[in-house]
Amino acid sequence: MIWKPHVTVAAVIERQNRFLLVEEETDSGLAFNQPAGHLEEGEDLIAAVRREVLEETGWQFDPAAVVAIQLWRRNPGASSFLRICFAGKCHSRQPERELDAGIIATHWLSRQEIASLGRRLRSPLVLNSVDAYLQGEKHPLSLLKSMLDLDHA
Repeated sequence: MIWKPHVTVAAVIERQNRFLLVEEETDSGLAFNQPAGHLEEGEDLIAAVRREVLEETGWQFDPAAVVAIQLWRRNPGASSFLRICFAGKCHSRQPERELDAGIIATHWLSRQEIASLGRRLRSPLVLNSVDAYLQGEKHPLSLLKSMLDLDHA
């Protein structure tokens, strides 16, 4: 068997000292997460995070920086996730847009409110990413190189 982590993207979106989170249904009950999801085949990372934010929140997202590249696994028997976390701004909300299945609501929460959610966070990466953002961990998007469908001759 070949081991492969799930590749996901996430967005830290801050406005007036509050962060955009989604409340979503999971196998373990309701949880709070950044807008996030899986990279789809043929998609680059920036397109993936734009799509996920739109699908989960109804907001258009402009990524401006990479906050972190995180490798996470809940326990030795669980799947591993390679998560690329972006920071950026939202604009052009589409309130009539139907959100992804499982998304209950969106919330703008302070860092303290996020921390108080404790085990209701989807993973420790949620607060970790907010803290990294607040500590100024922002790397240029030029760090990412997409070479999809390039013919190597």
